[in-house]
Amino acid sequence: MTGPRVVVAGGHSAGHIEPMINFADALRELDPAAEVTALGTVRGLDTTLIPARGYPLELIPPVPLSRKLDRELLRTPGRLRAAVRAVGGVLDAVRAEAVVGFGGYVAAPAYLAARRRRLPIFVHEANALPGVANKMATRITKHVYTAAPNAWLPHATPIGIPLRPAITGLDRAAVRAAARERYGLRPDGPALMVTGGSQGARSINTAVSNAAEALRTAGIQVLHITGPENSIDPPQRDVTDPPYVVVGYVEEMHHAYAAADLVICRSGAMTCAELAAVGLPAAFVPLPLRGGEQRLNAEPVVAAGGALIIDDADLDAAWVESALIPVLSSPERIAAMSAHASAAGSPDAGKVLARHVLRAVGHSISKAD
Repeated sequence: MTGPRVVVAGGHSAGHIEPMINFADALRELDPAAEVTALGTVRGLDTTLIPARGYPLELIPPVPLSRKLDRELLRTPGRLRAAVRAVGGVLDAVRAEAVVGFGGYVAAPAYLAARRRRLPIFVHEANALPGVANKMATRITKHVYTAAPNAWLPHATPIGIPLRPAITGLDRAAVRAAARERYGLRPDGPALMVTGGSQGARSINTAVSNAAEALRTAGIQVLHITGPENSIDPPQRDVTDPPYVVVGYVEEMHHAYAAADLVICRSGAMTCAELAAVGLPAAFVPLPLRGGEQRLNAEPVVAAGGALIIDDADLDAAWVESALIPVLSSPERIAAMSAHASAAGSPDAGKVLARHVLRAVGHSISKAD
């Protein structure tokens, strides 16, 4: 028996592409015969990230869906028709049995082309504030899934975000010593990880580096990931002082997660999902854009007791000293926050979504059970 033929759509940004490919990996794990084809455009990261993960990529015309009345919105109908035709050609060529969309430029034409062919349509929304394409899709399918309960979409089921096996299978305690050695940290003593995302965040970099002396005095070591375009000077220290390690970028974040006891970071949807999955407490500093989306992403873990939250405008060295150092200095509080974060996580989201798709297209899921 041949495997399911599934087309996935979630191009442009890593926030759409990463859960899409993680889902595809989970589908292949449950059914190694699965044939997965990804849709993408020449914009964004599609041509970089998708082929690198081993999936065929079919390019279609991009259709940005403007949120306001402007010239771009007026051009949308023509662009959308062309993109739907292009997607239809792909669906027919691969004899697709289902379309699974994750938002972004390619999702809307994928949903519409699938509807014309009466194919099952699955929608996954990672963010607390749903995008235009996924909002539209809820009118044509009942198979709607979200990262968290507060991401409101009609008839949606919260399942979490599909994550990489390197994250979902991470045993932080088991690899802690090796991870700390990797970055030049000591095997014992509290460790703070600092990151502003792939490009860094000046406000986080400044607040923590200005608190370096207080962190040193408290015996807290630091792994500070500044972002590739940013730099700070490591504070002067004696050999007896706890390390303050500064790096521009980390390729494999699971090693950094294993080395840390707490992370101060932005609260993108993927970051929140990964930290909860590995049980790493966080101090979230939401990016103050897009209607407070990042604050909404962080709220479920904060409400569960697995994280703190601080507005970007209020973040400074004094807050690091008054709020973070007491937490990092208390093993009992770190352990409790870790347990609460884990309880809020959904490490099996990829397989959960894959099982729903396999059932809908009538393929066996015996390997899932």
